[in-house]
Amino acid sequence: MDLDFNRRLSIAPMLDCTDRHERYFLRLISKNILVYSEMVVSTGLIHCKDTNIFLEHEDCELPAVLQLGGSNPSELAEASKLVERAGFNEVNLNCGCPSDRVQNGNFGACLMKDKNLVADCFKAMQDAVSIPVSIKCRIGVDEFDSWEFFRDFIGTIADAGCRIFIIHARKAWLKGLSPKENREVPPLKYEFVHKLKAEMPQLNISLNGGIKTLDQVEEQLKDLDGVMVGREAYENPWFLRNADERIFHTNPPATISSRKALLEAYLPYVEKEFAKGTPATILTRHLYGLFTGLPGARKFRQTLSQGAPKTKDAAEMLRRAMDSIVEE
Repeated sequence: MDLDFNRRLSIAPMLDCTDRHERYFLRLISKNILVYSEMVVSTGLIHCKDTNIFLEHEDCELPAVLQLGGSNPSELAEASKLVERAGFNEVNLNCGCPSDRVQNGNFGACLMKDKNLVADCFKAMQDAVSIPVSIKCRIGVDEFDSWEFFRDFIGTIADAGCRIFIIHARKAWLKGLSPKENREVPPLKYEFVHKLKAEMPQLNISLNGGIKTLDQVEEQLKDLDGVMVGREAYENPWFLRNADERIFHTNPPATISSRKALLEAYLPYVEKEFAKGTPATILTRHLYGLFTGLPGARKFRQTLSQGAPKTKDAAEMLRRAMDSIVEE
């Protein structure tokens, strides 16, 4: 297992955001960031007649991680085999999502209350595949928010063989806060993540939560193995434009000489996918924040929101939207 492929900066799994189209688009900005899928429920994947609905991707998206949600070790193991067979580089177990839907399925953040079950899930998954299995979790859940609880949870999973942890440095409140509030209200405790790395240096530890700039990424990488960015990458993707140079010390893709050049590089994909029947709304929903702060950005967004639902030519509609932007 390769524990170190391009983990210095990753993009968080986000429902209705990090689909294959978003992952393709982000890869045009950076050759090296590690991209994650939306969470896929293990039972849904196993029983789906067409697994391509969940597993389809372009080779250029790689390296990529598919995140699974579930709490049944045997089902998670079976789903992990499908993930590996599809060509993903890693499978991740969600132990951090606080939504009611996830709680009702007895997975996500509520799994942090059953460390032994998580250990069993991890071991079943890792025994089933040769690609790495990682865990994404919080620093605590509900009243279980002490350092000792967090350290014991991680230690138990590590004892089962897990070496890769992505930690959202907030606890989750399972009742009383919405998923959005759970991303913002509980205080960030970066010190928990840094203390964990200091005490367990053999683990590969990435920090998630509150990161919005490459300066912040670089600061965290002084002590940690990786940083995961969520909403900022979706709402302001252009902030990643210097990631390859600054974070991975490689040359950036030629596609990012400007935001318009980036969209020009995306157009052939839009044409191909639209011809296959992918709705324009799906192909353009992750573009709304690309021109934030530039003259014409509001008109760009309006053209997309009004034109995408009814257009007969998604690429042409996107070109018209681009015409709203004053050249950078």
